[in-house]
Amino acid sequence: MPEPSTAAAAPQGGTGASPPRSLAEALRARDDAALSALLHARPDLLNPVPGDITQLATRAGTRASVVRALERLDRFTLQTAEALAVAPDPCPYPVLEGLLTGGEDERARAALPRALAGLRDQALVWGDEDRLRLVRTARELLAPSAQRPSPTGLGPTVAEATAGMSPTRVQEIVAAVGLPATHDPVSAVTALTALFTDPERMSALLDEAPAEAHQVLGRLVWGPPYGEVTPNPAPPVRWLRDRGLLLPATARTVVLPREVALHLRGGRAHRDTSPVPPPVPAHREHRPQLVDANAAGQALASLATVEELVKSWEHAGPAVLRAGGLSVRDLKRAAAGLDTTEASAAFWIELAYAAGLLASDGEADERYAPTPAFDDWRELPPAERWSVLAAAWLPATRTPGLVGEQDAKGRTLSALGPELDRSAAPEVRRRVLELLAELPEGGSPDTAAVLERLAWERPVRTASDLRARLAGWALTEAEVLGVTGRGALSGPGRALLEHRDPAPVLAPLLPEPVDHVLLQADLTAVAPGPLRRPLGDTLAVLADVESKGGATVYRFTPGSVRRALDAGRTAADLHAFLKEHSRTPVPQPLAYLIDDVARRHGHLRVGAASSYVRCDDDAMLGEILADKRSAGLGLRRLAPTVLAAQAEPTALLEGLRAMGYAPAAESGTGDVLVARADAHRTPARQAPVPVPDGPPVPDATLLGAAVRAIRAGDLAATAVRKEPAPAAAGAPGELPRTSAAETLATVQAAALTGSAVWIGYVNADGAASQRVIAPVRVEGGFVTGYDHTADEVRTYALHRVTGVAELADEHL
Repeated sequence: MPEPSTAAAAPQGGTGASPPRSLAEALRARDDAALSALLHARPDLLNPVPGDITQLATRAGTRASVVRALERLDRFTLQTAEALAVAPDPCPYPVLEGLLTGGEDERARAALPRALAGLRDQALVWGDEDRLRLVRTARELLAPSAQRPSPTGLGPTVAEATAGMSPTRVQEIVAAVGLPATHDPVSAVTALTALFTDPERMSALLDEAPAEAHQVLGRLVWGPPYGEVTPNPAPPVRWLRDRGLLLPATARTVVLPREVALHLRGGRAHRDTSPVPPPVPAHREHRPQLVDANAAGQALASLATVEELVKSWEHAGPAVLRAGGLSVRDLKRAAAGLDTTEASAAFWIELAYAAGLLASDGEADERYAPTPAFDDWRELPPAERWSVLAAAWLPATRTPGLVGEQDAKGRTLSALGPELDRSAAPEVRRRVLELLAELPEGGSPDTAAVLERLAWERPVRTASDLRARLAGWALTEAEVLGVTGRGALSGPGRALLEHRDPAPVLAPLLPEPVDHVLLQADLTAVAPGPLRRPLGDTLAVLADVESKGGATVYRFTPGSVRRALDAGRTAADLHAFLKEHSRTPVPQPLAYLIDDVARRHGHLRVGAASSYVRCDDDAMLGEILADKRSAGLGLRRLAPTVLAAQAEPTALLEGLRAMGYAPAAESGTGDVLVARADAHRTPARQAPVPVPDGPPVPDATLLGAAVRAIRAGDLAATAVRKEPAPAAAGAPGELPRTSAAETLATVQAAALTGSAVWIGYVNADGAASQRVIAPVRVEGGFVTGYDHTADEVRTYALHRVTGVAELADEHL
């Protein structure tokens, strides 16, 4: 958590300076560093850059800006603001300290200066320590009301609760507590308030209360302060109501006044305060080498999973839904292909999308397909490929954990859909990793401790469970991606968090790619590690993956061998390939399988008529015609060696293969059509841009320029001017009005004497402004001088100057 600036932590209005009378005066008294810290903490104040300090103070007090600032407070700082909201306005520091500590909590007393400095840094509190003020909008948001209970559990003050009460009833309460009658209800309420805030007299009054009355107060003291009553309440309630210890809120409810509740609580605004953040200790400890090895294995598995997923969408990728996103059926199909759950498949799909490896192709029949960037990514070394994935994951606002849930309108959220962005996701993800980085190397925390810490740091946002769910998803995703290993932050993950390239850290942890496999007699091949690119690509066509892990097992089947033959390989090519890359002899069953499939492959030829089948063996065609399974293909014999079909060529190929044949597609010239692996790519696509959580945090250059502009604008707005002539006088805040001759004479005189003047100016767009300039040259209808407002030399057209006034002597 960032520490508050020392400039803001110091009491405002110190020795020799009058206390600020407004937030604008308090901001004006800040130095540039403190002003820059405010703009950095609340970047929404810079959109657009305020013209002066008054505009900055006004914007800092708007509801939207204050709500955003309150959302970013930690629990104790928010509790401090809540205590100020129920305290007198203005509030002395000792009173605020009593509300938070009850005179006993030393931890809260020690943490209060930090919390108060944080509120001052964010311009939510101003004033010196004798007159602390919470900005009005924050007080309205945090003060208790019947419609919006306060987290303090306190109710309205005596003055607020008796605002609609008749003067006669107020005097009856005054008499019941033994106070002298007054001449007006205001003084009566003041007397009641003084009684309820006097510990000795209040204790004496409560000593007279029946035991049942104490039980009623005990149920209301920590909130909610409202209770229902009948038209004829019980004697204990009537006793409390007659003495103003319970005041009517509506016809059927009463409320415990704030002053009474504070006395019963011992002066505490909250039952429990949280002055220090909950610790996140190491729940388990592992050797760092074991953590890195585990993370490296996960990283390697993540590369294989993403590559398998994207390659499976190369030929006929899933269709894009009309509203955008992936259908439930296609998500299930992807999960089955990856042999994982639908939630896990949604994560890998969104990760590949965030990395720019897949996108929609933009065609009329829009489908998802690999992008050209996928081919470039596959050519990178494994460590660099993982860096691309990790760098896309950390700042992504896409939230795959929401897939399958419903939005506010009852619509199901789909993978790759438009409604999955959550702007808080990258902040939570990074904060989770930062908490892991604070542990000793190899230490993994308990998930509950991480969630408790995050809830303390952002209690307003944690009111919904989204932040906790984001943290849980972040921990799970980091583990499967290899950012963590066994729950502890890995070396590559630490480099990623520190904005370093993780590839050099990961590369030594990954096994070297191998150039061989081990063929088994049961028609399988074992890859003892990650395969080099050409070997892996060819084997993926020739065999099906049966199991993954440290060693990948491939299985050869008639279908997989036919797939290799369809891709243009011959039986001789396949025998040579296996002999070259196997450390064991080619088993005889595998050689027989290849030869058998190759002997039958292409014996039948399928082309377009609608479609046809041709074969030199007319007996085989007769066999196909006689097979009942061919009825749906609409076959009829055109010649002894040719069958015509009503089905399309693709359907005809699939139908014949389902019947046990090995047909080959051919072109119009009779050549065999070769199926290529990289059939479809989208046009060049940019990776999706994360949706920011509000305005971006400004850099040092922008902050410096903004502070200079605000200071310059404030100089122009607050400059003291000489009393204008009657013709130039106008309402306060209006631009000066002088004739053209007076304007010319005044700026010429200022240029000769080197003094500054105050001008009103209307630019070509019609925007009016006030500026303080020091003219140096007046000629050709233009005045050139140093503009104190813009902090640079500028030239202005004299015909656009509405008027001019000299500055007072003490401001020259």
